Amino acid sequence: MNMAEKIAKMITESKKVSVLTGAGISTESGIPDFRSPGGLWQKFDPSLLSADMLQNDPKNFYRRGLQVLEQINAVKDVKPNKGHYVLANLQKEGKIHCIITQNVDGLHTKAGARDVIEVHGSLDKGFCVVCGKKYSFSHITSLVKEGKIPPLCSCGGLLRPDVVLFGDMLGPHYARAIAEVRKSNLLMVVGSSLEVAPVNHLPDLSSKLVIINREPTLFDRDAVLVWHQQAGKALSQIYDQVQKIAK
Repeated sequence: MNMAEKIAKMITESKKVSVLTGAGISTESGIPDFRSPGGLWQKFDPSLLSADMLQNDPKNFYRRGLQVLEQINAVKDVKPNKGHYVLANLQKEGKIHCIITQNVDGLHTKAGARDVIEVHGSLDKGFCVVCGKKYSFSHITSLVKEGKIPPLCSCGGLLRPDVVLFGDMLGPHYARAIAEVRKSNLLMVVGSSLEVAPVNHLPDLSSKLVIINREPTLFDRDAVLVWHQQAGKALSQIYDQVQKIAK
């Protein structure tokens, strides 16, 4: 039995399957991994997108950080790849119940997945830190381009992108992710190096762990199966085997 067959069998035999995805599932759509060679953090200083800078020096945050934010936001025109579509299909067919993602690109939703838990937020949105009013990210960037730095809400409060910045605490989405993983019989990690805390604590909560990632992770020894493979290729083969089992 090959790796795809083994994982497909585990998925079909599990009552509740959760999936955690990272940057590796989106690189196949042309989105660079932030930490890999040539990634954003080799081009820009990560401190430009820190919660500390936003709070204490919002003018500098937007003057220096907007270029980074806009480059990240360029993903809005990127299309989902076969890995995103496979997970959306498996969810629609009831084979997986929960998709948790570290990505802020929204590609799971674009592929048709429903109720995706975006633990690091979404680049489509922003909000006022005072009244909580919602704004689009494009509205915030347009204000900055007009010279309104920092961009302010109609109430006078500071606007910020709805993504987790360096130094931010994770919000209720992460608490929900913890609850979902605890209720699952299987957690399948796809395209994540599992280096970013606290999301990398989720595998510790799973009763059974499968990891699909091109490179080894520190959690490989805890997994029942590890497949060092590209996300899209692996998921496509797994989906084919799930369909065979269902016939």
